[in-house]
Amino acid sequence: MRSDDVRRLDLGTFVRPGSETETGEPRVEAVHGYVVRTPAGVLLLDTGLGDAGPETEAHYRPRRVPVAAALATAGLSPDDIAIVVNCHLHFDHIGENPRFAGRPIVVQRRELATARDATQPDYTVPALVDFAGARYETLDGEAEIAAGVHVVPTPGHVAGHQSLVVACDDGTVVLAGQAHDTASQWSADVLAARAAALGHEPPLPLPSPWMERILAFDPRRVLFAHDAAVWTP
Repeated sequence: MRSDDVRRLDLGTFVRPGSETETGEPRVEAVHGYVVRTPAGVLLLDTGLGDAGPETEAHYRPRRVPVAAALATAGLSPDDIAIVVNCHLHFDHIGENPRFAGRPIVVQRRELATARDATQPDYTVPALVDFAGARYETLDGEAEIAAGVHVVPTPGHVAGHQSLVVACDDGTVVLAGQAHDTASQWSADVLAARAAALGHEPPLPLPSPWMERILAFDPRRVLFAHDAAVWTP
């Protein structure tokens, strides 16, 4: 595989209200998916914004791009997708999962359990999780799901979050999902992991517990679900 076998998809935008931002001002955020042409077929990471009901629609005011239209920009159709991976099961990442009934959907076991937990009714949209033909392949930690394609748990945003590491001949690409919202947040986490090696004395920030594992893959690019910026070393 080469890095141009990885393509970003525009799956829409939503408006995060000022009550949820650092500045108190509303912010438009992107929703990105990714396709990867792997030796096992075309993989799709995330499927876009779902409908979580009138209250959520009014709160976030989403603009959706149908997954078929998004895939068409990469010369693909939904029928070309062999496997779906969700970084996690919130409504803005699984919106068109039912479009891929019968095909494997890779998630962490703990994330699927949380999505099905009746004591957390606001976690996700049940109809987008357990639909007719839903076929989950659950993981308990890290796995190589195709040659050179690694799923790595990256908890933080939610406990069951996972990211993809794609080993390409011209440099490893990490599809971080929402492990961090922005490239600048990721960069800060990388520097926290490297602070001691850079010669800084305590007290130091604690990096995410999985960051050293990700860095062991020597990523050349890291891409995100809600940020078009790209982290490079």
